[in-house]
Amino acid sequence: MNLGFIGGGAMAEAIIAGIRNARLDARVSVGEPIPTRRERLAANYDLTAHGSNAKAIDGSQIVILAVKPQQFPGAAREITESLSPEQTVLSIMAGIKIHSVGLALNHRRLIRVMPNTPAHVRMGMSVWIAADEVPDEALSFTAAMLDALGDQVRLHDEKLLDVATALSASGPGFVYVFMESLIDAGVQLGMPQDVARRLTIQTIAGSAELARQTGKHTGELRNMVTSPGGTTAAGLHALEEKGLRAAASEAVLAAWRRGEELGAGKK
Repeated sequence: MNLGFIGGGAMAEAIIAGIRNARLDARVSVGEPIPTRRERLAANYDLTAHGSNAKAIDGSQIVILAVKPQQFPGAAREITESLSPEQTVLSIMAGIKIHSVGLALNHRRLIRVMPNTPAHVRMGMSVWIAADEVPDEALSFTAAMLDALGDQVRLHDEKLLDVATALSASGPGFVYVFMESLIDAGVQLGMPQDVARRLTIQTIAGSAELARQTGKHTGELRNMVTSPGGTTAAGLHALEEKGLRAAASEAVLAAWRRGEELGAGKK
């Protein structure tokens, strides 16, 4: 599969690294304005890098839009005349609806993907939708590419993808704040910072893996570690009293609202 990336930033690099690590059969070219970035990508990932986006997509079967939403209008102007109807356009831009991408590019073969940053270590969560016009070959490669980044779910309702943008794409940021809070609390109680960090990371990773492997409801797993009158019960009471649940829910809602603003063209 011939892939042309518009933008060579961190998420584009994560996708390219996943493709290479999974040994998928792909020829990759990247359009990237920063010369040092082009050189680094070309040296590390066996690809061709161009300063021109039009050159980057020449001959590509899948064109991957990996720019920030605010940069999309300019990128669209650069590539619209170079796109052919046979090419599939895959967008990883937050908030930009698949209909809006199609209108800007005058194009119908469209895929929209929302990955997240753990894709850098092949533990990502990607959610995607595709237009009916996308050929089977492009659909199959997209699924294999996203599998190489971690887990992936294909949806058929774009509204749910917008929710995923707020939940799984923005979610790592929320998790890291919680992790920082745990580490800081350990340090405040006298634990060395490196030890507190190690305990926190393994606790979060182990808790997530236990939930994955058992398939149990998170409430049931919480009850497993909560003894009546015990330390966990006291901590959970403090979290409820300080409004952790409401704050977490509001964070997802705020991220969703911001995604809607980006989709509407607001800066």
